[in-house]
Amino acid sequence: MRILVLFLLTGSLCFAQTNSYHISFENAEHHEAKVKVSFPDLLQDSLTVRMSRTSPGRYALHEFAKNVYGVKATDSRGNLLKIQRPDPYSWLITGHDGTVNLEYILFGNRADGTYTQIDLTHAHLNIPATFMYSESLKERPVEVTFDTQHHPDWKIATQLKELGDNKYSAPNLYYFMDSPTEISNFDSREFQLGGETIKFILHHPGTQQEFDEYWERTKEIVKQQKTIFGELPEFDFGEYTFLACYMPNVSGDGMEHRNSTVLTSTRPLGEGGMDGNIGTVAHEFFHAWNVERIRPKSLEPFDFTEANMSGLLWFAEGFTSYYTGLTLARAGIITPGEYAEGLNGTFNYVWNSPAREYFNPVEMSYQAPFVDAAASIDPVNRENTFISYYSYGSMLGLALDLQLRQKGQNLDDFMKLVWEKYGEPELPYELEDLETTLAKYAGNSFARDYFQNYIYNSKMPDFDGLLSRVGLKLERNSKNAFFGASVRNDVEGLYISGNPQKNTPAYRAGLNLGDRIISINGKSLGAESSWKDEFGQYKPGDILEIEINRYGKMMNKTVTLEADPSYEISIDKDAGPEAVKARKQWLSAK
Repeated sequence: MRILVLFLLTGSLCFAQTNSYHISFENAEHHEAKVKVSFPDLLQDSLTVRMSRTSPGRYALHEFAKNVYGVKATDSRGNLLKIQRPDPYSWLITGHDGTVNLEYILFGNRADGTYTQIDLTHAHLNIPATFMYSESLKERPVEVTFDTQHHPDWKIATQLKELGDNKYSAPNLYYFMDSPTEISNFDSREFQLGGETIKFILHHPGTQQEFDEYWERTKEIVKQQKTIFGELPEFDFGEYTFLACYMPNVSGDGMEHRNSTVLTSTRPLGEGGMDGNIGTVAHEFFHAWNVERIRPKSLEPFDFTEANMSGLLWFAEGFTSYYTGLTLARAGIITPGEYAEGLNGTFNYVWNSPAREYFNPVEMSYQAPFVDAAASIDPVNRENTFISYYSYGSMLGLALDLQLRQKGQNLDDFMKLVWEKYGEPELPYELEDLETTLAKYAGNSFARDYFQNYIYNSKMPDFDGLLSRVGLKLERNSKNAFFGASVRNDVEGLYISGNPQKNTPAYRAGLNLGDRIISINGKSLGAESSWKDEFGQYKPGDILEIEINRYGKMMNKTVTLEADPSYEISIDKDAGPEAVKARKQWLSAK
């Protein structure tokens, strides 16, 4: 595959006309960039250019055109061209002489895996959020110049091919769009593994010693994940780059790309980021196999004009999430006890959710265009209707791994088989392909039962038995009382901050989002009251007479508390030698 890619990235520039981009940052203090684009040798009478509505790795719409203004188009002689707006995302340019030179101003002030941020600390560029393009010219090679003359200490990090003098290239539009770029005074580290170079670019306020420690953790993650698949992907130009920006002016995120990933966090390494950010490193690097090369057919080709929907995110994102914590344990970054404790939040979120009544994991994946950093202003009922495919899939990955281990097999070898069949040759897969591959690995009956029970339906696996066989204990917190709705404080007091979950005490009592809690059993509660302290005195079966204020109307509600349905997973100190051995085989370094 690399021979073909390198041919495209080098040879194609010799045979096709190239669209050229230039971006500069003279007004970075006010979050503006100047962009110039040249589209030469046009055969059509008119040219439509547009801004993307979404971005690789994202499934919802983000409407990047809203941050573009000052648009002007000229021909090769500098004559102004007529521009029309056929829709909110496009510009129709007519009257050219075979060349369209376009320029505009871009505003960007959010640094994450989706958007662009320009300020005095950096130019953090997500390409679809930054550059106009023409769909009719998508197969043309692209060259881009990142003009840093106004910020002489800035350096450039990207998966694009470097040509020199701050100029980079891509073989076509999609590769260009898939190539985020960090331009700043960053630090860097790199090492060689399996014939590939792994780089880490870090824009941060921390020390070199902190970066060294973090880099050692990253290297262990890379090594452990390579062991799962038996090899690293063949990265274009032999390089993979972590583009990390841990600064107070960014927004937390992680976003995978073909040969790089964006990592953003407000936590510096010395202020919680050493532990708090490392999970995203593990998650995003696993995507170099699962999603970028083991790729759902439903995401091919990626559509920059519409939302992208796939029913396979429980596997693409969810199984990747399962391997996030598992990788940290195998790399020695967290202990087996910390790994077990870390399962609890996700475990309870998934298996105590009423949403499984409505949607299976495939259908949860279909919800991505509505939840993947998507924005809407009308209230929704996700507490009762949605489980994140990240979380749901991670629990299904846990169940499959433990089920396979009962048979003397494991999920690592299944993932390796999927890699060899679909990832390494880069053949997009469909849902049926996963079931067929599991049948080949573990048998027809096993695969049929797993998919029928847990993928096409929403049943809960026998986690009690599965976990006990690897020396973990599953218990329920039945001594604690359960309310069924989240409660928060503000300056006015306590209020119900989320929709009560279906068939819980709060739901049955008719409580609702936004209800103000005035008193419980005659005791007045105010802004200084603590819900945790107040609620902690009650037991299952207790009856609460709650006075609420709903839109100015006083009401009384009776809540009968139930036993807490949440589970607790922990290391079983009484586990037998076989279970302890199985746990070590599962969680130890490979």
